[in-house]
Amino acid sequence: MQHPPQLPRQRQPELEHDYARSPALGYEAPEDVGFIRCLSHGFPTPLARWHHHDEYELHLIVASSGKAFVGDWIGPFQPGHLVLCGPRLPHNWISMDLPEGGFAQRDLVIQFPHAPIAAAAEHIPELAEALPLLERARRGIEFFGLAEQARAHWERVKATHGLLRFAAFAEFLGELAHCTDYRLLSSVQMQSADDDTQLDQINAIVSRITDNVAQPLSASELAGELGMSESRFSRFFRRATGNTFTDFVNRIRVNRACQLLMDSDRLVTHICFEVGFNNVANFNRRFLDIKGMTPTEFRRQSGQRFGLLPDGRRN
Repeated sequence: MQHPPQLPRQRQPELEHDYARSPALGYEAPEDVGFIRCLSHGFPTPLARWHHHDEYELHLIVASSGKAFVGDWIGPFQPGHLVLCGPRLPHNWISMDLPEGGFAQRDLVIQFPHAPIAAAAEHIPELAEALPLLERARRGIEFFGLAEQARAHWERVKATHGLLRFAAFAEFLGELAHCTDYRLLSSVQMQSADDDTQLDQINAIVSRITDNVAQPLSASELAGELGMSESRFSRFFRRATGNTFTDFVNRIRVNRACQLLMDSDRLVTHICFEVGFNNVANFNRRFLDIKGMTPTEFRRQSGQRFGLLPDGRRN
């Protein structure tokens, strides 16, 4: 009896290269566009897979519902779901309501690289308004209440070329940059600090936490190293990261646990201690608080990011 294939042992996201972006899959021919590329595709499609790339990618779902995977975030989607993914942030959308024949059009996508915008922003102050948005996108941003406008913006960008395309894209980017109804999806990240010295201090602290995730660190110990009282350090750390020190450490540890749950076969109990929790009950409780599900359920759901059915077949 032939057994169905198992989940792939290679669990890292596929890196998408530009040479693989064939017009036959819906991509615009490189010679026809500049650095702003539009794409429309249905589902199922070879494009819907657990992958990442060097460009930002703005996704608007216009049909179907299912489960979205953005970094270590897992959540539902439906028509109107609008997400901006930053460079090298893995992602995939899996439709769960697939009709016979699939969907002819499910995703409206815009891809663009970082370097041209960052370079131009040094000389065009108006473009610098987009830089905080692009920094947030490294975690993935879900926008709310913009579906109708987003579709109209996408169609204007798609219908134009050259300077007119850039103008339409800049208008769209500006609306996203000024949107205040959004949430960040994956892991944790620093917010702006007050000055370069404080930013360096926070960077050093965060590096110690992330590089030695299982090492016990206390706020009082770090405060002493910085010559601060513990209460001053707590205010400083919360202002710079948006989290209390304890919450931030727990989020970093849970984020690392998510990576191990997704990319390895280690037992949950082993992962618990490997990321710095001292008992499984506390690990499960903190994981549930942060991710909204248990580690075991997260591992089960994360397997669906490959677009596999429960028996291992592809949908």
